[in-house]
Amino acid sequence: MRALVLLLGFYLIGFVMLGALGAFDWWIIAGGHGGAGAKLLFLTVIVAVPILQGMFAVRGPRFEPPADGLRVDERQEPRLWAAVRDLAEQTGTRAPGEIYLVPHVNAAVYEKSRLLGLLPGRRVLLIGAPLLTGLDEAQLIGVLAHEFGHYSNADTRLGAINRRGFEQISRTVGTLLGRSAAKVSAERAKAEEKQAKRLAKGKSAREVNTGYAGASYRIAARPFVWYGMFYVRVMRGTMRRQEYAADLAAVRIAGRTATASALREIPVLDAAFGFYFDSYATLGAGAGLLPPQGEVYGGLRHLLAARSAELDELRRQLPEEEPSPYDTHPPIADRVARIEQLPDDGRVHAASGPALALLGDPAAAFAALEQASLTPEALGMRRTADWPQLVHESMAAYADRSAEPLRQAVRDVSGGDGSLDATLTAIESGALWQIAERLPKSQEAQAATGRAAREFARPRLRGMLSDLTATELIARGAAHFELSWTDSAVLRLPDAHAEDLLRALDAAVADVPDTSGLRRLLTPPDRVPDAVIDTAQGTI
Repeated sequence: MRALVLLLGFYLIGFVMLGALGAFDWWIIAGGHGGAGAKLLFLTVIVAVPILQGMFAVRGPRFEPPADGLRVDERQEPRLWAAVRDLAEQTGTRAPGEIYLVPHVNAAVYEKSRLLGLLPGRRVLLIGAPLLTGLDEAQLIGVLAHEFGHYSNADTRLGAINRRGFEQISRTVGTLLGRSAAKVSAERAKAEEKQAKRLAKGKSAREVNTGYAGASYRIAARPFVWYGMFYVRVMRGTMRRQEYAADLAAVRIAGRTATASALREIPVLDAAFGFYFDSYATLGAGAGLLPPQGEVYGGLRHLLAARSAELDELRRQLPEEEPSPYDTHPPIADRVARIEQLPDDGRVHAASGPALALLGDPAAAFAALEQASLTPEALGMRRTADWPQLVHESMAAYADRSAEPLRQAVRDVSGGDGSLDATLTAIESGALWQIAERLPKSQEAQAATGRAAREFARPRLRGMLSDLTATELIARGAAHFELSWTDSAVLRLPDAHAEDLLRALDAAVADVPDTSGLRRLLTPPDRVPDAVIDTAQGTI
């Protein structure tokens, strides 16, 4: 009822604004304001059009299949569907008609209800692939039972009223502000054209000013913006109560400890997946490389296994969230505290096997999800045979690319080919700081002089020389980048000690350069134990 009243309030504001515009038009016509009046009449009409469009748009809000989701067929995943149907039966509600696998740390339910939720419709369940990888089966049941609690409490059906209100307000505000922006852009283009003509005539430049362009649209949008903020704040309490009620449904089905454990795991899994995706799954994107088929999302399991101790520490510390009057979900810490304060139900959460076991063929499912969610550009990238190859080839490509400014500076200064040998020869000839002068600089480095200029240049010069050395050693088969799931990628040199390279690089960019150490690395006399060098790429 509250949502319905708020939705009607949106239409009331629209009618009030249209009435005000109509009264203004009547005043103009009755007053006989001539040409100026005609312009004002035209202005009120073009402002009224987007308000009418927002109020009386024919298409109401409806569920659209996720653009990056994979529809799960029951014939392919019978165990997952059986678990979902069993859960619906325990919750006392209808099972969903569609299940989508999505590449997010999230689960959600929708219902394609009709007549603003008065008539039920087809139900849809979204399950995040990282949840299947990072949760055990009992925890996943707790997460899904929470979502089914929204079904049994009719949240998804009656949520159509909320969605209609949000969508109508957003559509109206978006249209009004969009037209305002177009007016501002057109006015700016005119002003810049006049500016160009002034400059062509040798006149001084003036500040580009768009004046009051689009102001009428912005003014018309304000009441709807204010009402939208009020709308969210009023509905916030209802939405939070829905979340608490859904948590209780999850506790009833999955048990108190399993549900609390799942809630503790969600923020940890979210942080782990974000780090994994940025630092591992897309590590080779800049080099046109992707992990093997199915590993873009499936490879998360390697990180979770390798960093279990680090993740255990995160699990003990629930995230602190800044409260906002517009939050529709209660903080995780509050939800966990409420659940853990419930009476002991006698059910102990024991490891029940990974939720991934609900999929018949996880690798095939994740490979299909990649096809559904990745961009055509990403799908066109070359797949490596395994993770070690991905890390080595990606890091080698980035080191080679990072060294290019140094190569070009050497060519400019000494006329050499930019190779490591040519670079060392140029340094030996006393051209080190001439080369450094031609490397890209920060604003602070450009302003520095004398000793300060050298101290600014030295780290950049050393880093590029390190990349050039790595590239040369890799090309000779004397080094390779090594994968680590617990730390940064490392450059392994079978024929040298780690300290040898570090000292050699420091010596080569010293005030009195000494390249003999790097020369020895290029022509190692004897094989010595493996050495490991931490990279400075910062990508893993």
